[in-house]
Amino acid sequence: MDTETAYNLALDYLYSFVDYSLKHVSELAKADFNLDRMFALMDALGNPQNAYPIIHVAGTKGKGSTSALCASALTAAGYKTGLYTSPHLEDYVERIQVDGSPLTHERLAALVDEVKPAVARIPKLTTFEITTAVGFLAFQRAGVDAAVVEVGLGGRLDATNVVTPRVSVITSLSMDHMAVLGDTLEKIAGEKAGIIKAGVPIVSSPQKEEALDALLRVAREKESSLSLVGREVEFDLLESTLDGQSIRLKDTSRTTKLDVNIPLLGTHQMVNAATAYLALKTSGLSISDEAIQKGFSQVKWHARFEVARREPPVIFDSAHNDDSFAKLRETLETHFPSKQVYLIFGASEDKNIPGMFREMKPKIKKLIVTRADHPRALEVEKIQSLAEQAGVPNEAATPVLSALARALELSAIDGSIVLSAGSMFVTAEVMAAWKKNKT
Repeated sequence: MDTETAYNLALDYLYSFVDYSLKHVSELAKADFNLDRMFALMDALGNPQNAYPIIHVAGTKGKGSTSALCASALTAAGYKTGLYTSPHLEDYVERIQVDGSPLTHERLAALVDEVKPAVARIPKLTTFEITTAVGFLAFQRAGVDAAVVEVGLGGRLDATNVVTPRVSVITSLSMDHMAVLGDTLEKIAGEKAGIIKAGVPIVSSPQKEEALDALLRVAREKESSLSLVGREVEFDLLESTLDGQSIRLKDTSRTTKLDVNIPLLGTHQMVNAATAYLALKTSGLSISDEAIQKGFSQVKWHARFEVARREPPVIFDSAHNDDSFAKLRETLETHFPSKQVYLIFGASEDKNIPGMFREMKPKIKKLIVTRADHPRALEVEKIQSLAEQAGVPNEAATPVLSALARALELSAIDGSIVLSAGSMFVTAEVMAAWKKNKT
């Protein structure tokens, strides 16, 4: 069998299980999340997740960027480093990386075949649980020295929460996935804090008071120390251009300073860099300041205010709640203060779309409403109705390829920014269409 056939069969197998990322919010809310199945699967596979030290990262926003920064620094320090993230943008293997390179299609297919006998013995496993197990096994087989593992959803009952990490990291918390995680920031924080293990140190990004109170309560219960960005580590912006940001990190416990450069734009990425720095220093893994500087400067993390073209600008972003849209608008104001945007927009059914429009409205010249090829994508007509209620000029263009073509057409006339945001799935399709358009 050729490699691509084997790979597609492996994906067909994974997707033959329940994939909650493809389910409607009503089904997600009543989902049977528990860790018993995952512990049983890991036992059957010999508990590969215990073979290497782990940095475990939860949060509403910033957890992917923080994970990527940690992994890039560990690689720069000479560690063979695993990175597990979700969802993927273009190819499933992006979720499981070693030293910045995704697994090959051949390797993923072989690992899926390897886990099938164990999976067959455990009822009700999900796509994400099996993929997580494959990731842990891939890292063991690759002989990684360390791994950075991003939580999928929540924390307490997430499939990744079978690990005992060197440090538990909580990035910025805000309102998202309320049907599953709770309808207050305190409840959401409680779910995210579920990754905290007894005696394992915690690192947190700055949080709103009710979220921080919840984290501190769990930290006390677990007798775990909590280090906070803004307290243990402070940061200042030295310079910001479209090429990246220069940041000064100040370790208050050691009264030392470290200047780092990151290619990721926005104030929130400064927070993520400070969080990653504190996580690395708290992990107990030996890593020099020079390795952190090198790793941070070389990090690659797509669709985070990714400027694909500078004039007229084309930007890919993954913002998909009102808090991340506020940060996106702030970054636009910093780098393109005089420009408005043609926003290619689609969203999942459970998102606070009016909140996103409220945050972005001052920058929107026109909303180009589209729909990703995804079961949870909201119908174009419903989004347009919400846009009308918000007073946001809009038009519809489907499929996503047509939305990009229309936005580029309008941008060519007046030089406004073409921006994709609102749904990772829409942005992934926009990126694929942009690449096809460029070749």
